[in-house]
Amino acid sequence: MKIKKILKFSIICLLGIFFVIWTISGILANEGWLDLENSTNETYEIQISGSTTCLPIISQAADDFMDMYDNYDIRVSGGGSSVGVTQVGEGTADIGMASRDLKGTELSKYPDLKAFPFALDGIALIVDKGSNAPSALTMVQLVGVYNGTYTNWNEVGGSSGTIVLMGRDSASGTRGSFEEITGLDDDDDYNNYKDNIQEYNSNGGIHDAVAENENAIGYVGLGYVDSDIEAVAIDGVEPSIDSVKSQTYPISRALNLITDDDPEDEFLVFINFLFGPEGQKIVLEEGFITLY
Repeated sequence: MKIKKILKFSIICLLGIFFVIWTISGILANEGWLDLENSTNETYEIQISGSTTCLPIISQAADDFMDMYDNYDIRVSGGGSSVGVTQVGEGTADIGMASRDLKGTELSKYPDLKAFPFALDGIALIVDKGSNAPSALTMVQLVGVYNGTYTNWNEVGGSSGTIVLMGRDSASGTRGSFEEITGLDDDDDYNNYKDNIQEYNSNGGIHDAVAENENAIGYVGLGYVDSDIEAVAIDGVEPSIDSVKSQTYPISRALNLITDDDPEDEFLVFINFLFGPEGQKIVLEEGFITLY
């Protein structure tokens, strides 16, 4: 599938960029350019905002980092990927969080933006336990569910029940990635039908709503899949850490930190921390997928 080939190539490129960035930032640290031990007289404040998918990782990383370096004050807030990108571009945040790639329109408006991938994630389609939905869908069926081609679960192998669609708001990187990877962003039927989708401003909101409706389906970051709901297999592959890393699960993406141009040294220290063993351990503990 063309989408899979593009996704595979994109992830490989992102990983290549990551290793270059990590190597360079490591060299800077070793050379003493980022020597925090000798800069404790200076106080640094970092404002981070954006994707709610990235939020649990970055919040925990900020807490651990500040435990190590008490001259840092890092404040993390959500709002969605578009909010994070815009605030960095406008200078009201130092670092943005985006659970998708930067859009062409964003780079046109803010040409100096830089993206730093720090984790991988799969976007899981979830349904209620005991749902009328089937346990597996093909990508074609999934697109048909979201563009209104199918309106009852019995049309795609499930039990009878009117399909209730749930999704993220327009500021969400999860929504942007979901629409781009599935091809829904260029689907006229979807664009005409998406007013029928109940919108939520967080992964947690979709999770909780789906868990209370036997006819609902929604999409969330892989880290939000738990025992309260069921994840739907897509093209015969269930969303998991292994299937995303192996690139066999078709709805996958990179999570990014966004800066305006090359990050200042004090910001790069935190980014380097996230790339390192301590940061990648947090990625894993929060249910996401490490880069290496």
